[in-house]
Amino acid sequence: MTQQADKPTPTGTPIVVSVRGEATLEADPELCEFAVTVTARARDHRDALEQLTQRNKELLDQVKAEYGGALEKLETGHFSVYPEWRSRKSDKIGPYQGSVRVRIVVKDFAVLGEMVTKLADGEGRSVDGPYWSLRRDSDVYRRARNEAVGEAVRRAHEYAEAVGSTLIELLELADTGMSSSGAPQGRAMYAMAAAPGGSSYAGPPALDLEPQRQTVSAAVEARFSGTQPARL
Repeated sequence: MTQQADKPTPTGTPIVVSVRGEATLEADPELCEFAVTVTARARDHRDALEQLTQRNKELLDQVKAEYGGALEKLETGHFSVYPEWRSRKSDKIGPYQGSVRVRIVVKDFAVLGEMVTKLADGEGRSVDGPYWSLRRDSDVYRRARNEAVGEAVRRAHEYAEAVGSTLIELLELADTGMSSSGAPQGRAMYAMAAAPGGSSYAGPPALDLEPQRQTVSAAVEARFSGTQPARL
């Protein structure tokens, strides 16, 4: 039987070469997330609830009508209606407050700046973000893993060659983890806004947002068998 050229015949007890391969890539973000919190305040519980319901509907209708094609996700989060206590020593309550938080994930960055300012320019709204990210199935993660494996193979060959050995086969390959970073932690994009009266009001200019590059790191550990060193 003819031996393959890339599979040397082992002589003696095979050695084990253990290495770690790492890779770090930078990529443009694919998604941008921010949240709009709608608030309401009224003397009566029912009035506060109705006001909040109306403002929430106006927000959702505006997002869907003007930016539906740019959305990745639109989700309603925390909702609350509660009274304001006049003092800690009294059972008397004052006006009622309410809030609802809407999570918005955008995939089309071309409209992002305009979208943020227009949504913030509504009565009883506040906006926070941005949170830049990659999709869970982004090809960047696959490329990082592949580069980490390639680095492990190269290092194993280098170690083997350094002692006059030749790799025989892969014994084990373990993924030791992947991480990504680059998204700011809750930086405020736009403060509480209320649209001023007057028909001449044209709205604020679009906010200039610069997408933040994302860093993806991958690491693997690999074990190879190799021939006995020719020199030590």
